[in-house]
This record gives sequence, structure tokens and C-alpha cells, in this order.
Amino acid sequence: AQGGSSQVYILVWVYSYVQVFPTASGNTKSCTCIISELSPSPFSFPLPVGGESLSQLTINKHNIRYNIEKYTLNKNNQNSHLLKDIKLFYKTKRELDRLCSKDQISHQGLIAEIEHLEEKNLKEYLESKRDKKNITFVALEEVTDARNIGSIIRSAVSFNIDGLIVKERIFPRESKLLYKSASGCMEHINIFEVSNINTSLKYLKTKNFWICGFDKNGEKDFTEYEWAGNNVLLFGSEGYGLKYQTTKNSDFLLKIRINNKVESLNISNSAALVFHYINNLRSKL
Repeated sequence: AQGGSSQVYILVWVYSYVQVFPTASGNTKSCTCIISELSPSPFSFPLPVGGESLSQLTINKHNIRYNIEKYTLNKNNQNSHLLKDIKLFYKTKRELDRLCSKDQISHQGLIAEIEHLEEKNLKEYLESKRDKKNITFVALEEVTDARNIGSIIRSAVSFNIDGLIVKERIFPRESKLLYKSASGCMEHINIFEVSNINTSLKYLKTKNFWICGFDKNGEKDFTEYEWAGNNVLLFGSEGYGLKYQTTKNSDFLLKIRINNKVESLNISNSAALVFHYINNLRSKL
């Protein structure tokens, strides 16, 4: 642990990046974190010990190199408590393949099973951030594709979005593709699961939020908006966009100006553009 941080880090030799997705473990909700094959460059990744609880690691036994041996990994790290009370399972590549094959997810040498983060409450969050200015939320209406949602979460964390509002009935919280697409960012953003998006939007209006819906037929380009104060960035489904009633609850309808030869952008690409622009704009204030 570094400087009293609630995160624990293990240094391993990897090729690319951490990937996270959930897996079933009896009746226990859990997650799986994957890192890549060994390569000549070092990479550290966090094993959460605060909001999330790590329960076990499954490691490709052929990846244990550089004096990290099967029966000494825990022993050598007792003072750092890196893997204290964690069950370690050493498996062959074929066994790890079997664990991931059902959902067509490729592993990269290590699987970590962790518990889900505690669910966030929107009203409680706003109460705790009463003095914070320029809060930015993202609301997704009827967006169901796990890859798109995961990519949106990754971009939201990258560009300092404060929270994501989703409909609890359709949010794919158990999807491995969601966690894999988020690439480790699920634990770094507030995700608010609500029963009704429009009800939540009306509530946020009472808390001085502007609702900015994104639609290809929007009134003006999003770069022409001032982006001052608290805002909700509202995106509709991949196929049909925003519902009529939702547009009625929007204060502004904005668009992303693109080449006329292209009908629209993928929702995750659209969101990333908007997030980057707002973050860049506010960093100059």
C-alpha cells in the first residue's frame, strides 16, 4: 500500500492493460480481473481492498517468472500484506481458457475474483457534494449494449465525469463484456441505478442541473453551449435515440456536427468527444 492508500498493488510483467468482468461464484456476486501475458515491460495494477473485496486469484502457472514461485508468492509478501487471506489457484492455460470460453472472453494469464462495489444513491451523493460546483452527470436512456456502456464508462473516468445514471432494469451489471470494455474503470466512477430516468431528470432539475439531450436533430452544436454550472449529458438508445417524453424534459437539444455523408456516430464515440471537450474547457477555467 502506498501512502495510506486503500488500494494494494502487485507488480507483474504484462503486455497491455487490465480487464475486469463479473463471474458467478455460487450465490455470491463477484468480478473477474484479467491481465495480459508476460512481456519485457512492467505494469502495475490495483487489487481493491476498500470498496471491493478480492477473494481469490487464478494464475496461469506458466507465467510465474522472475523468482516468483508457486509456493513463495504469499510468503515473500507477508510484510506488505499484498495477498493476505487471498486464495491462490495455479492453473494451466487450458484450464483458464475453459473458465472464459462460455462467454467468449479471452483471458491473459491471471483472473482475480472480487466482490461488487456498493451501490450508490443519487440523492445521498448530491447531499454529500452540496458545496461542489460544476457537477457533470451522464444519463443513458435505453442503452443496452454492454460494450458501448463499458466504453462510455472508460471515457467518463478518463475525462472526469462525476457519475453515470442508468435504468436499473436494463443495466447489464452482470455482463463480462461490460467490465472488459470498461478496462478497470468501473470502480472509479459513481454509477447510479434508478427506476425511472425521467423521474431522476426532474429531480435533478430541482437541484439546479441543466439537462442537455444529444440528438442528431439538435438545435445547435454542443461546442456552442457554455457548459457552466451543473449539467446532465443525456444520450438515447443506439437505434432510436431519445424518446419523445425525454426530449420534453431536456432544457437543450444538442448535436455533434459531422460530415453530411455520415448519418451518426456510435454512442460511445459521441460520448467520448463530448466528455473530452467539456473536460478540456473546464481545465482552462
